Amino acid sequence: MPHDAQPLLRTGQSSIHSLNNHERNIHMKSRFLLPGGLLIALLAGCDTGPKSSRGFRLPDGDAERGKQAFLALQCTQCHRVEGVELPAPTLFKLTLGGQTLRVRTYGELVTSVINPSHVLADEYKKQLVDAKESPMPLFNHSMTVEQMIDLVAFLQSHYKLIEPAYQPPYP
Repeated sequence: MPHDAQPLLRTGQSSIHSLNNHERNIHMKSRFLLPGGLLIALLAGCDTGPKSSRGFRLPDGDAERGKQAFLALQCTQCHRVEGVELPAPTLFKLTLGGQTLRVRTYGELVTSVINPSHVLADEYKKQLVDAKESPMPLFNHSMTVEQMIDLVAFLQSHYKLIEPAYQPPYP
């Protein structure tokens, strides 16, 4: 234990006003150094390498055109979208949209469309026992950028963030 902290702990004093000037300076510095150190640590974790998403931003899409792209690309063979009347899936039954406890980010949705094997949906894993890759076809050569942007706008508009049913332990 640092020698400077002993008087505060030994006497049980909790007020900064009861500290001498030297102890008060140490206390004040520690109040600013800890948050500053945390900020530096958080920023250091941000990826700024050549493959980072920093600066990546596509234009806003049109959800109605995204619905049309969803149909044109035959996404309904495997997917349904919560709250949207579409043809029923015939190959797999994966639900997109609906209530969720966390935000489905723009980046996650774009990645799911252009690199579907990046993360396999739990529903795929249940239906395909030894799945290592997504059965979703790659649309990278047939889908336009505009279709992708609109498709993501359509999908993102159908996710509804909900708050977990949590009761704090105090009134």
